[in-house]
Amino acid sequence: MQIDWRAAAVLLAIPLLFLLAFFAVPFAVVMVDSLSAGDGGFGVSQYAKLLSDWYYFDVLWFTLRVSLWVTLVSFVIGYVLAYVMTRMVQRRWLRRLLYIAVITPLFTSNIVRSFGWMIILGREGLVNQSLLLGGIIDRPLALLNSELSIVIGMSYIMTPFMVLTIAAVLQNIDRTLEHAAQDLGATPVVSFLKVTFPLSMPGVIAGSLIVFTLSVSAYVTPSILSGGKKTVMSMLIYQQYASIFDFHFGAALAVALLLTTLVLLALSSIASSLRPGKRKLLGATV
Repeated sequence: MQIDWRAAAVLLAIPLLFLLAFFAVPFAVVMVDSLSAGDGGFGVSQYAKLLSDWYYFDVLWFTLRVSLWVTLVSFVIGYVLAYVMTRMVQRRWLRRLLYIAVITPLFTSNIVRSFGWMIILGREGLVNQSLLLGGIIDRPLALLNSELSIVIGMSYIMTPFMVLTIAAVLQNIDRTLEHAAQDLGATPVVSFLKVTFPLSMPGVIAGSLIVFTLSVSAYVTPSILSGGKKTVMSMLIYQQYASIFDFHFGAALAVALLLTTLVLLALSSIASSLRPGKRKLLGATV
């Protein structure tokens, strides 16, 4: 079988040109802008400004912390939903209905969903009114404009990505491996912990990376649910561009956020590749 290398090169050039036009070039522009000094020259003064003020480190840490919480919450909820959809629901029509229920919120604007959570978490919202009627609290809780409200709103938005990613992996796991473990005396819980969950780790890792990356760069939901009392990096970058008009420092903040995210993703990939028993699990799936 002969390979048409010219056609292959053309097909390969299309995605490469797309990446070059929509990622490499904009990133290069932002990088150059971050190295531009106010006098028209080049230097690292913008990064020196960033490193000299602990406020920016606090904002970065808050952003990463919120993103980690969102990833954890999305994983817990997403795995349960994915497992129910792929293993416990036998009727095909019901499974499709659950998939539609998971996917449908993705067609709604983040702004609309965030304002919906403002109503739910408000002092007169569903959560506070339910707790008051149940006698659990005697006065409304201040749920809005907090880290908790941001985590709740973003977890709701990010969970579908986790569900779909994990469900795709769970569907492809050979069920005979689980049956074999149970035939050898393993309980359903042990079979899940020793067979199903380890084999589903590629989906967990992929879903976690997707959710974490989207959470780090999220702007709409944190800005709405924080009420201006909490600041994440995306909000800080927007302020530099839209309010303060310090484009060079805004570019430096954007580069710092991107590099931090890339480093964390690289460390996560390295850790997953060094995971004990990975080679054994890969051999079991062949």
